[in-house]
Amino acid sequence: MNHLMFLQAVPAETAVANQAPQVSETSYFQLVFATNSLWIMIPLFLMLGFAIYLFVKKFMILNRASKEEYNFMNNIRDFIHDGKLDSALALCKSTENPSARLIEKGLSRIGRPLDDIRTAVENEGNIEVGRLEKGVSALATIAAIAPMLGFLGTVVGMVSAFHNMAADPNNFNIGTLSSGIYTAMITTVAGLIVGVLALVFHNMIVSKISNVVYMLEIRTTEFMDLLHENA
Repeated sequence: MNHLMFLQAVPAETAVANQAPQVSETSYFQLVFATNSLWIMIPLFLMLGFAIYLFVKKFMILNRASKEEYNFMNNIRDFIHDGKLDSALALCKSTENPSARLIEKGLSRIGRPLDDIRTAVENEGNIEVGRLEKGVSALATIAAIAPMLGFLGTVVGMVSAFHNMAADPNNFNIGTLSSGIYTAMITTVAGLIVGVLALVFHNMIVSKISNVVYMLEIRTTEFMDLLHENA
């Protein structure tokens, strides 16, 4: 008898389980386009695209700037010792990197006092560093603005949700309030994502620029020591 009752209960429980409501999962991008926060999301998407473009561009430029022929300074030293300044200048012009342009500027000043040569080389180094740093501040700006812009969208969305609730209190329910809150929080998530990525991009670029600057300082010292030897 007990076995019969158990067998009869199983289909009933199965039917109840089959009739349970299914909760559909919603992706983040579906939430983005389902909300009224596109006026915030569009600028954030544009910032993200620009940050990625700028990072890739500067990364490629800095990779080229940090590459140098293994025997470049040895060849320059040999040319200067042999008095072949034209050959040294030709080698610098055929080498596309900041170090070569730095040495080229110094070679073009040979014959003047060493202090003048050092000043010319240091000025050229400052120009090269400024060229490498161009546009990097935009990444820092995006890293600072994106989270604030996302938070602004959240605050505006929250104000709108509570305003609608106050305007029609009879139709207020917890579902409406929670829906307004989580849709408003979407912009904060997007702003933080863009801000974190921009900050990482900025720090990576600054680190590579520091390496190039260090290399320029070494080449300046080597070149001036070479001129002192020949003086």
